[in-house]
Amino acid sequence: MRLVLASASQSRTVLLKAAGVVFTTDPADLDEDALMDTLRGADARAIASTLAQKKALHVSARHPGAIVLGGDSVIGFDGVCLSKCATLDEARALLARLSGNTHLLVSAAALARDGVLLWTHASPCKMMMRDLSPQFLDNYIAAEGAAILSSVGCYHYEGRGAQLFDTVEGDYFSVLGLPLLQVLAALRKEGVLAS
Repeated sequence: MRLVLASASQSRTVLLKAAGVVFTTDPADLDEDALMDTLRGADARAIASTLAQKKALHVSARHPGAIVLGGDSVIGFDGVCLSKCATLDEARALLARLSGNTHLLVSAAALARDGVLLWTHASPCKMMMRDLSPQFLDNYIAAEGAAILSSVGCYHYEGRGAQLFDTVEGDYFSVLGLPLLQVLAALRKEGVLAS
């Protein structure tokens, strides 16, 4: 059974490859901002799940017979879902807002085949960010550069981004962008991976 990842996420690609999963990549190229607008008022878990499902379903139309994996991560903070930042100035402002506070990071995944949703899972992680000094923020952004703009929270937890946090409650892989263990179990159930 062929597997297609409906994402351009470097983190999801690295996680799947490291786990020995064979797949091709075909990013969904959906207008996520427009989709987020239609989901206003929903909680982070519902939004992440819906986005992952839409991506999997959309790409499954282009790959008849293949299993398509869609994924998405969103952050819920102060009653709203946050989007990716477009500039480093926006990233600095976001990190200053999150500094000293707790936010909810939800990573969701979905499997689809031939336009039919087969499975979905959302994994919430409670992220407690430490108080960040202006000097630390300046140094962090200078060191990480535009790479942090690829992440909804402007951090790569597997690297320097770990320095932003006091504590994290939740699945490590989900913090990185994919509830990997649940995905692997679903892929075994669908016959993509040996059981």
